[in-house]
Amino acid sequence: MIVISCPGQGSQTPGFLSEWLELPAAREFLGEASERAGVDLISHGTESDAETIRDTRLAQPLIVAASLLAWRALGERTSLDGVGVAGHSVGEFAAASAAGVLAETDALELVGVRGRAMADAATREETGMSAVVGGVEADVLERIAAHGLTAANRNGGGQIVAAGPLDALRALAEDAPRGARVIQLQVAGAFHTPYMASAVPVLAEAARGVSVSDPSRPLWTNADGSLLDSGARTLDLLVAQIANPVRWDACMSSFLEAGISGLIELTPAGALVGIAKRALRGVPAVAVRTPEDLDAAVELISSAGE
Repeated sequence: MIVISCPGQGSQTPGFLSEWLELPAAREFLGEASERAGVDLISHGTESDAETIRDTRLAQPLIVAASLLAWRALGERTSLDGVGVAGHSVGEFAAASAAGVLAETDALELVGVRGRAMADAATREETGMSAVVGGVEADVLERIAAHGLTAANRNGGGQIVAAGPLDALRALAEDAPRGARVIQLQVAGAFHTPYMASAVPVLAEAARGVSVSDPSRPLWTNADGSLLDSGARTLDLLVAQIANPVRWDACMSSFLEAGISGLIELTPAGALVGIAKRALRGVPAVAVRTPEDLDAAVELISSAGE
């Protein structure tokens, strides 16, 4: 089985949608997506600078729309009947749509709400996130907890993201675990921690008006890496995810248990493939950054079916 992965916040770069607009119907799709998400995706995905698209309100719809556009383009080139899907953080909305749980329009509308609610929550206290790279996992987790921080993203491949108050993050950097580096991330707040609690009921209210279906293909959750078989539970987890840790490491463990033969990361790609090369050694991986990368993704899917 091939797993199609959808990236999370921080994967966006200036102008990353420019080449995708050359595809037939891409401009029309992004125009409709802009209306649903409440963000001018075409302008921000082609013209805005890095600082502008770092804004949570813009970044989240941009990333999910880009992944859905790449998913569409890939499906036009090859059959996706045998693939599984998973998303990292906000990427779970794109994955849920690819699995048939959410309509694209609903996924984009919910992500627009999510981005605005999380941006608002981030203004309430001065918080942030730092990546802890390397070290012994148990030691890293112990040191994060000792400084009153949360292991918000356990990404695998020797990377754990700590989140919480800025002063505590600075203290962690000065008291880094043995063999580890602490790198401050350019994000607006402590995502996937209780500091985001005020955003949960906002998204929950929006989610009440959405229809869901049970997954039509394998879909793994960030909650614990398990496979989901219920559309209702998937939606509940998407809402709760805002204030709970991302367990991408558990997802990758499940990929290995499932015996996957390859991993493809949709646009804006790179981060998840980088982690996979360290944590899923020997598993071929393709990052679909531009339409030119679609051929390599098709080849990987075709080779898995031979």
